[in-house]
Amino acid sequence: MTTLHTLRVFLGPDGTGGNPLGVLLDGAAVPPAARQVVAADLGFSETVFVDDAATGELSIFTPTVELPLAGHPLVGTAWLLAHTGAAVATLRPPAGDVPTWGDGELTWIRARQEWATLYDVAQLETRADVDGFRVPGGDAMVAVWAWEDESSGRVRARVFPNGIGIEEDEATGAAALQLGALIGRDIVIRQGEGSELHAQPGDDGTVAVGGRVELVGARSYASRVTA
Repeated sequence: MTTLHTLRVFLGPDGTGGNPLGVLLDGAAVPPAARQVVAADLGFSETVFVDDAATGELSIFTPTVELPLAGHPLVGTAWLLAHTGAAVATLRPPAGDVPTWGDGELTWIRARQEWATLYDVAQLETRADVDGFRVPGGDAMVAVWAWEDESSGRVRARVFPNGIGIEEDEATGAAALQLGALIGRDIVIRQGEGSELHAQPGDDGTVAVGGRVELVGARSYASRVTA
């Protein structure tokens, strides 16, 4: 029996949107060999298993694969650790050490885009083109974007991680890392139905990604693979 925390990560400023996330703060209670089955059972686009809250060591699973790094799981877990009184300065997913910090209502991480899932990124002409883009399907890993307001750095984006079993992601930190590096300036990304992501490229090749997080609830979770 473990405790499952459910979050929404990268909320819009009006509280809409946000990508659901499952976090098991006592993830060490779930054997590594069982984690893929648990993630599939829970059905979130990503589930985080925290192995050591004090050091920030964790693993991230989609319903079909383990990821070395992903943005919304790290932002959400960093916020949850701080929310529960166990804030850390560094998270440690398999990809490497990821600094994290809070700034007002935003929680931030900083990482290299190549540590995360890379997408085939396409800039479209207009926001309407992004809104009308069809799910590619198959093994596609596609992100499309267009300027909403180039002068203020506002971007409209949609992301389709079809190759890892997700039809369309509501908010994608990995794609925000990639867009921040590609565009090369501070941007605010509107993704999905109402999510908002902030990306700020650094001089060292890293990109900071931040957003708002809220706790949806916590409950006990038991699975046949952990019983």
